[in-house]
Amino acid sequence: MTDDDLDAAAQTEPRSFSRLDVAFARFLSRRTDFDPLQKQAFEAVAMTVSYEQNQGHSCIRVDDNARALLLASGQVSSDPENTLPLVIEQDRLYLHRYWNYENRLAMQIKTMIQAEANGNQPVAATELLLDRYFDATDEIDDQREAAKMAAKQSFSIITGGPGTGKTFTVVKILALLQELAEQPLHIALAAPTGKAAMRLQESIGFSKAKLPCSETIKNRIPETVSTLHRLLGAMPPSPYFRHHADKPLVHDLVVVDEASMVDLALMSKLLDALKPGARLILLGDKDQLASVESGAVLADLAMAETLQNNVYTLKKSHRFGGAIKELAEAVNLQQDQLAWQILSDGGDRALQRLDEDLIDYVAAQQADYLQLTKAGAEFERIFQAFSRFQVLCSNRQGKNSVADINYRVEQKLAEQQRIDLSGLWYPGRPVMVTQNNPALHLYNGDIGICMADKTVGIYSSTEKLMVFFLRADGSVEKYLPARVPHCETVFAMTIHKSQGSEFEEVLIALPEAINPVLTKELLYTAITRAKTRLKLVAEEAVFIATVQQKIERITGLVDKFRATAQ
Repeated sequence: MTDDDLDAAAQTEPRSFSRLDVAFARFLSRRTDFDPLQKQAFEAVAMTVSYEQNQGHSCIRVDDNARALLLASGQVSSDPENTLPLVIEQDRLYLHRYWNYENRLAMQIKTMIQAEANGNQPVAATELLLDRYFDATDEIDDQREAAKMAAKQSFSIITGGPGTGKTFTVVKILALLQELAEQPLHIALAAPTGKAAMRLQESIGFSKAKLPCSETIKNRIPETVSTLHRLLGAMPPSPYFRHHADKPLVHDLVVVDEASMVDLALMSKLLDALKPGARLILLGDKDQLASVESGAVLADLAMAETLQNNVYTLKKSHRFGGAIKELAEAVNLQQDQLAWQILSDGGDRALQRLDEDLIDYVAAQQADYLQLTKAGAEFERIFQAFSRFQVLCSNRQGKNSVADINYRVEQKLAEQQRIDLSGLWYPGRPVMVTQNNPALHLYNGDIGICMADKTVGIYSSTEKLMVFFLRADGSVEKYLPARVPHCETVFAMTIHKSQGSEFEEVLIALPEAINPVLTKELLYTAITRAKTRLKLVAEEAVFIATVQQKIERITGLVDKFRATAQ
């Protein structure tokens, strides 16, 4: 088949199948003994499973007729031990690799739970330590119960909305476990992205200082947080890691924050890399957006009935309240009319619909950090001022999209003579890296700011533009613009890219028409990025439709845990 044939086939399909989907289906079809009509039916199913996997589903559902056709093809197996490209399990059809990820993940967690049932019993001193770390007068009983659960489990999930104290609780759990351990535990702290790692690191350092324990115990709790890819030892451009079942991590306990962002493949590889007897604690908000790649792992695990003794949901928020919290809860529960009423009420200055020009408002919010840039302030001050406010968009293209707002804000700032657009790079340009470069320690999602960098010599001084980045450990690195991996201006970013971040003020810009990207999970995630103030640009019809639309990812993970319980 020629490239033109593949393009034509892809464009005629109702799902807008990619050329890869079509080529994959035709490749398998040529290896069957089907007649032309059977080949056409087989190719349609094969294209669909390839397409849906790229949409975030780990499998698709098939009826009895499709199942019979698939099994007759010789390219699909109901016995996963075979290495055929496709696996069928009950009414679910998988690409073999994703069946393997899902199955191994379920089996690894089952093994951890069985191990703890066979001898990892809670120590008698646990209750006394819980009483010390969690004062009942603080009205944080739910945090105490979460810690009690995690102290006696090898595998545990602590989930909850913003401000419920997930990180504060886990720091106490780490101290408690260090006190209970006969030997100091080797602990790893990780998050899916650099931004999430930086936030966790800040929170760990702040929370450690308040622990009611000795300095010795505090010193056994690490403050350095790495990305999951760095922890596992990514080996780009391959999909493999240095640490796996045959070369496991050395850590006794691994804590992963923002676990809702971890996709099926990465979570499976993390479980593979744990050494026998290691503990795993997952932290996250199960109601947020699922991972960009396949699966909805945290939500699935939190839903599985056989894991309920390993899951605790924190419900009481200690810093997130008022109208923003009410709006987030209404959106999460898909109470569309109530959510619109809360948004439109206008009684709480912390939450309002934007009633002025979008671009004028966004440009005005850049004044402080741009003034600091011109004044030659320290990068940390500039970065902090810039990070106070952020525009979040649902879409990358179209009206009120990332591309649209970034372009128009740059033009407005240039008109106001706050920036110089004579070149691509200018002092004050904020950028987000969109391509990993492990050699430079720059990763997709990292945010930097272009600034003039002065070098003072004995006889003269020079000034050139550099792009500065704040590292998770608080250090600052700078690079020549030409060395920075592919990046984009970031006065606005997508809601997906904002996961793992928090901002004092958030402005959410929704498009003028409903589209498949708009879901209640997307809107909930955007709302919960705001710490103190939230503004929203949206038409009522689009807002209501967004709240009504829910992500439904097809996976078999919950069914696999149901099967293990039978």
